[in-house]
Amino acid sequence: MIFDKKNRKFSGYVISAVLTVAFLYLAFRGIDLRKAFGLIAATSYSWLAIYILIFLLSHYVRAWRWKIMIEPVKRDASSLNVFGAVMVGYGVNCVLPRVGELYRGLFLGKWEKISRSTMIGSIVVERVIDIAAFGIATILSVYFYSGDLYTKIPWLKPALSIGLVFIIIAVLLLYALVKYQSHLSDRLFGFLAKISPDFTNKIKVGFETFVEGFATIKGKKNVAAIIGLTVVMFYLYALNTLIGFYMLGMESYGAIDFKMAWVFMAISAFGTLVPTPGGTGSYHMISIFVLTQLYNFNYELSAAYAILTHFIQYVVFVGGTALLILMINKIREHKGEPKENFISVFKSTNNEKI
Repeated sequence: MIFDKKNRKFSGYVISAVLTVAFLYLAFRGIDLRKAFGLIAATSYSWLAIYILIFLLSHYVRAWRWKIMIEPVKRDASSLNVFGAVMVGYGVNCVLPRVGELYRGLFLGKWEKISRSTMIGSIVVERVIDIAAFGIATILSVYFYSGDLYTKIPWLKPALSIGLVFIIIAVLLLYALVKYQSHLSDRLFGFLAKISPDFTNKIKVGFETFVEGFATIKGKKNVAAIIGLTVVMFYLYALNTLIGFYMLGMESYGAIDFKMAWVFMAISAFGTLVPTPGGTGSYHMISIFVLTQLYNFNYELSAAYAILTHFIQYVVFVGGTALLILMINKIREHKGEPKENFISVFKSTNNEKI
């Protein structure tokens, strides 16, 4: 059984690696990469600095939104800890796809002495919000684009329809779990409790604290703040995309504006759905597609944009993860609290909730 689990995990890594290589090949096939890197060498350092600043700001806003979401559980959570956990999530995803969401909840739970299951539950809710927001952003793209976006991207309308169905099901499921938590918990674990009471109780507590994370959004004020910060966050994402265009001097090759940046931001996000490390390959392919097929930029310039922006994000996420863990651990050490790492966050003390 242990062998099967390890085998499945290894197979997942192999599939991720194969997908990465395949998408990179498809993305850069027939493109003169020497020209692309030549364009990257001429990057404007002033626009690069602004790009990184806006990039970090957008993720700080994400952390701020998450902090508001978890206020019913931890009212005075440290902004540094929440931002650090967000960066950890993205940093881990750059190496191990989808694992970052788990680590994000684990680290914040440890740093803030909150139930880690509750934090992971809050991340599930956050992701449902993100999917809904990206759906709205994509629909806006249809109106922002000067042509017929559905004709240019035949899979877009079906993707939006599937996303809508997913959101409806997810919302109904979350609502049912929160509303009928006690009843479901008793039904699910009642029989098991007769066989192994202690073990069942641990699982039951984990389930209940996990579901508790679904109910973190409470009060009209919090809901309004979450919606407002989501709008700001997506505005910053699009602005960051636009700054990236100026970073490579793309205004010399064709017309660029905020609407174009919004369309690129929304469509390129589909590349992150593929389970590759940090969207490697899939992001490059869809970015090049958008710039060449929707806006008629040449392939080398489009490849340069995809390579440069992905590299910057990768470095900031991975470097930021290492730096913030080090910084937060230094602060914790000064307070006499234990340091946390990628192994210790899985361990529980006697006083901690799972």
